Amino acid sequence: MVQFFKELFDYNHECNQKLAQAIIFLREQLPEKVVGLYSHILDAHQIWNNRIDPREKTFGVWQIHDTADFINLDLKNYRHSLSILERSDLTQVINYKNSTGRHFNSSIRDIVFHVINHSTYHRAQIATEFRQSSLDPLMTDYIMMKR
Repeated sequence: MVQFFKELFDYNHECNQKLAQAIIFLREQLPEKVVGLYSHILDAHQIWNNRIDPREKTFGVWQIHDTADFINLDLKNYRHSLSILERSDLTQVINYKNSTGRHFNSSIRDIVFHVINHSTYHRAQIATEFRQSSLDPLMTDYIMMKR
């Protein structure tokens, strides 16, 4: 199971890195919403990592980042996730508060899966923004990366 999640995080990281590069390169042609959505991918990933393994001050849920920081922030998130996978029992339950202050309990397995799923969801929203800006979106389907 750990190896499978490592592969998913490899996929997630590769997609995020390519997308960050595209956003930086096409910045003037893209709506501001793209920066917000990509920043949110970074924010949520860091927040979930810190719920499992607190390391640093947590980002806000919709904190906007400078596009110049996208690649580095994604790399930090990726490395932190791999560290979590290597050192954690995926069945361990984490107690946390969500962004509205409600208390929840989730297994590390469910949390790390959610991080991947959440990132995929918002990358699809960004792909829509690319299309609406008359730009070709990146191919970020999992199966395409595995071929």
